[in-house]
Amino acid sequence: MAQPLRVLIGARPDQELTWSWGHRPRSALDRAEAMAPPPPLAASTPLLHGEFGSYPARGPRFALTLTPQALHIQRLRPKPEARPRGGLVLLTEVSGCCTLRSRSPSDSAAYFCIYTYPRGRRGGRRRATRTFRADGAATYEENRTEAQRWATALMCLLRGLPLPGDGEITPELLPRPPRLLLLVNPFGGRGLAWQWCKNHVLPMISEAGLSFNLIQTERQNHARELVQGLNLSEWDGIVTVSGDGLLHEVLNGLLDRPDWEEAVKTPVGILPCGSGNALAGAVNQHGGFEPALGVDLLLNCSLLLCRGGGCPLDLLSVTLASGSRCFSFLSVAWGFVSDVDIQSERFRALGSARFTLGTVLGLATLHTYRGRLSYLPATVEPVSPTSAHGLPRAKSELTLAPAPAPPVAHSPLHRSVSDLPLPLPQPALTSPGSPEPLPILSLNGGGPELAGDWGGAGDAPLSPDPLLLSPPHSPKAALLSPITEGAPEVPASSGFPPPTTDVSIAASPGGPPDHLLPPLGTPLPPGWVTLEGDFVLILAISPSHLGADLLAAPHARFDDGLVHLFWVRSGISRAALLRLFLAMERGSHFSLGCPQLGYAAARAFRLEPLTPRGVLTVDGEQVEYGPLQAQVHPSLGTLLTGPAGCPRREP
Repeated sequence: MAQPLRVLIGARPDQELTWSWGHRPRSALDRAEAMAPPPPLAASTPLLHGEFGSYPARGPRFALTLTPQALHIQRLRPKPEARPRGGLVLLTEVSGCCTLRSRSPSDSAAYFCIYTYPRGRRGGRRRATRTFRADGAATYEENRTEAQRWATALMCLLRGLPLPGDGEITPELLPRPPRLLLLVNPFGGRGLAWQWCKNHVLPMISEAGLSFNLIQTERQNHARELVQGLNLSEWDGIVTVSGDGLLHEVLNGLLDRPDWEEAVKTPVGILPCGSGNALAGAVNQHGGFEPALGVDLLLNCSLLLCRGGGCPLDLLSVTLASGSRCFSFLSVAWGFVSDVDIQSERFRALGSARFTLGTVLGLATLHTYRGRLSYLPATVEPVSPTSAHGLPRAKSELTLAPAPAPPVAHSPLHRSVSDLPLPLPQPALTSPGSPEPLPILSLNGGGPELAGDWGGAGDAPLSPDPLLLSPPHSPKAALLSPITEGAPEVPASSGFPPPTTDVSIAASPGGPPDHLLPPLGTPLPPGWVTLEGDFVLILAISPSHLGADLLAAPHARFDDGLVHLFWVRSGISRAALLRLFLAMERGSHFSLGCPQLGYAAARAFRLEPLTPRGVLTVDGEQVEYGPLQAQVHPSLGTLLTGPAGCPRREP
């Protein structure tokens, strides 16, 4: 049997993992050390090998080989398979595993179960389980040790944790279950967010052994209030189950706190249940998955969340015309993009199709806007989005030379659902050829209750092995939700301004200073580039995606320290504009050679509308109309992305 290796399993030198579940960095030094690339390890290196039976006992027997990338399964009896069907379980498709034991006292075998989400022939994912019987020893204790060894090694691979080079692989290698705060907007995604969360998200994170507490938001800026009053030391991450708007509230709430410098380091994640889901599209691409929409995108992002790991996240500080400031993780838009975003709100019941309808209507009534865009070019040129055509340059354009809020009270946290057993109906375990049931959600993400007459007469049902589900260093009592109805941690005086009729998103008084930006209305420093004219749209975007299926900046990274500026000047035909957005689905819009399309990578910018009417949006939310300016703050936040995958080949 192959001996385990002393190496960080499951990672490659080109991965961007900054930490793993249970090893959250608390300081800049910790983050720097965690970003150091691990030693290389071949994907086919065998780590464990053994022979197992199946459940029920009269089923076939298998030879299992565990490598850093997959579990290889080969049938041995009754008839060996030369080319086994379904004999490769990729770890990228595994959410978790658990150990089980028979409820029959005479059964000395132990079992371990693996939860997978393989892609079907049509590309969609479907939940499946594989249960293996460890029966090579005479006693249950020895078989249980073997089952736990495999389950522990598999969980270490999933979470990027090192396996010991000399010593036993025991459950004590796994840290305590990570604690997540899930914030769900039940009205997101045509009102399906809560249903998707209950049917897909909660079962999967329970299978992964993650501890969670869930809160449904009830109104705009509710999530912002909640995170202002949290004791953040109790949580390993805050995850929004909605569209991009809810994460905008969370980040601005963290930066509202008096301890914003430490608070903004709290890892945040997103599970897409909204309409646009732009950041989730970028996370999906970062994980190496093919483009996806709807439930498939949700399952991909949930799988990545179960793996743990994250990377730094650039945030954009946006100063509005009134002098208020908010922080953006996604985009600032003016013109066609913001018009479609806001005008399609009345079609929200259509889900993501609202943007398709909004685009058609926007093309029918195409407007141009006169304005001025100034930006501070990046000192280091980004990687070109395409090798076939150069980017439109702005260096030929004119370069110009320079000539407190009322307090509100925080509402208590409520409508909370923790990872105590949920009243979800669960069918019994069925045969391998039938659709697999969802697991019963047990305390702290413990293993599922695989009870029921699964194998017929003579096969006792299985139950979770508590020794693996509750290791000695992870007492269940310590993992109950720390959310209480008590007074918030942040004083009421540090609250945010009440909403006004002109601004749809509240301002963030905290956060780092904008050292690159002079006050609005004053001349810009030397080195800035200014464009003035009639525009169809101006877009400033931080990540790669403008929507789940719109790859606006294929070369962008979460932590590249850049804001990517796009503009389309007047004179473009409706057909050419439509071709641009259709090509953006593949990230090939730059290769069209459109003369009206411009691009620049910047560290800061100023946008001055010269048209009296228009729509400005920040992260898809409408803000007051007028001049605004913004600056990138590199790596200010931390995003839960899961491990980086192999880059997807563009067509």
